[in-house]
Amino acid sequence: MDNIVYNAILSVGDKVFKVAYRIMKLFNCKGKFFKYIEGQKNLLKHIEDEIDADDTRPVIWIHASSLGEYGVSRPIIKKIKKDIDCRIVLTFFSPTGYDALANWHPDVDHVFYMPLDTKCNVRTFLDIIKPERAIFVISEYWINYLSELKKRNIPTYLVSSIIRNDAPFFKWYGLGFIEALKTYMRFLVLNKESKDNLKKLGFDNVVITGDPLFDNAIAVASTEWHNEIVERFSNDEDVFIAGSVSDRMDLKLVAHLANKNRNVKFIVVPHEISEEILDNIKYNMEGKTLNYSECDDTTDFSDVQVLVIDFLGALAYLYRYGKWAYVGGGFTPFLHSIIEATVYGLPVAFGPRIYRKVTPNELIKQNIGCKVENEKELERWFDKLKNNPSELEQIKFRAKKYTADNSGATNTITKLLLEK
Repeated sequence: MDNIVYNAILSVGDKVFKVAYRIMKLFNCKGKFFKYIEGQKNLLKHIEDEIDADDTRPVIWIHASSLGEYGVSRPIIKKIKKDIDCRIVLTFFSPTGYDALANWHPDVDHVFYMPLDTKCNVRTFLDIIKPERAIFVISEYWINYLSELKKRNIPTYLVSSIIRNDAPFFKWYGLGFIEALKTYMRFLVLNKESKDNLKKLGFDNVVITGDPLFDNAIAVASTEWHNEIVERFSNDEDVFIAGSVSDRMDLKLVAHLANKNRNVKFIVVPHEISEEILDNIKYNMEGKTLNYSECDDTTDFSDVQVLVIDFLGALAYLYRYGKWAYVGGGFTPFLHSIIEATVYGLPVAFGPRIYRKVTPNELIKQNIGCKVENEKELERWFDKLKNNPSELEQIKFRAKKYTADNSGATNTITKLLLEK
């Protein structure tokens, strides 16, 4: 894409956001888009007020688009903070990630929205935080950020990336993105296909490192964590956990399965929280359904089939209460983390659009995961496992071995990121 066109689109978008914000505020609108444009309001002033200019510790800036990308960066952040005395500035593009970390961010010094990628915003942002290094997670190709980082000779890395044949770089409009890629000092990728594709583009500064999501999932699973309300709801019964339910198709499949299995308890964790989403989940469930926020230590769960988790950030811990799992996002290009369920030994089902990730196909080959395209396929998968303890035990063994065999990427990645 020509940089002139790219910047023109961003300039128009910035003006549209400001008008949209006023209109949406007037009509008391909520939702993800409103949160995003509200988060951009006076953002640079907020960042400047938060950053201590007198703190001389080096700043490492990490950008994660959303909560899933943060899962990749979390063990890396922890290891960096252990290895060197520095400040970590973490930015998000999505309100889903920002909302989950804004008030609780272990090992991170500052959490902000990422300012929109205009030239003026980029220069001001970098002037304020003065990063010594910049780390982008999975698939971030912000042309103005990368261009300015290159001008300032700030070492910049792309972590846990998959470069596919249909990436923007291979399209007719990809020239601007290819130029932006030259900023990256090193590409840390997940598979050989990515390394080969980058080689076609003329890059040989590529290392296959493995996925730190495994280290993050193992760390979470080994952390002591309890939730009294969830434990009272579960009551030592078998629980099906539907995590990161993202769209109409996810809910359609999960609701069908819950309605067909009224004797099984379900925990449903939507990817986004809004009154409309929560009402829609309840509407589709035939069994009695409660939101977590409606419960306390006196709630009678004896006739409750479905518990909806209406807060963010706990899903990776909640899988420990499950026996089977469904992970949402698979009917969009953005399937959410299935490793978080696999680490507990759960069999996991997911939608069909899995081409952006390596793990789903590996889980299918080992009969740990299952790709489903409709309600009937999910129902058939569950029926085979519902009353099959021997198969569940074998899956649990294979799943835990798979996650253990793929651990250790964090140390390799951190060493590469911090090398002189």
